[in-house]
Amino acid sequence: MKNSKLIRREARHRRIRARLAGTANRPRLVVFRSLKKNYAQLVDDASGKVIAAASDGAVSSKTGNKSQRAKTVGAELAKKALEKGINACVFDRNGYKYHGRVKALADGAREGGLKF
Repeated sequence: MKNSKLIRREARHRRIRARLAGTANRPRLVVFRSLKKNYAQLVDDASGKVIAAASDGAVSSKTGNKSQRAKTVGAELAKKALEKGINACVFDRNGYKYHGRVKALADGAREGGLKF
């Protein structure tokens, strides 16, 4: 049986995704939190392709707490997006609260140059 917290997050995610869609010009920035790592992707929903991705495992700096590492993941994703000519996106928090690691990742992406 699934955890009720996970069920509620998935329901929030479905509600959010009903309103959000990424395009080639303005892709969707998706955040995923595992217990140990942070992941982010820029997704073009029209073609179903991932444009850019970043995670804790790919980021060179392994120092700091999870929120600090999430901020570096956001900055790394913004750098990859700007290299591909993307400067705006739609933020998909994936059903998580906009707090802690999710907020830190968003702040890192904004500081890196993405607009949302």
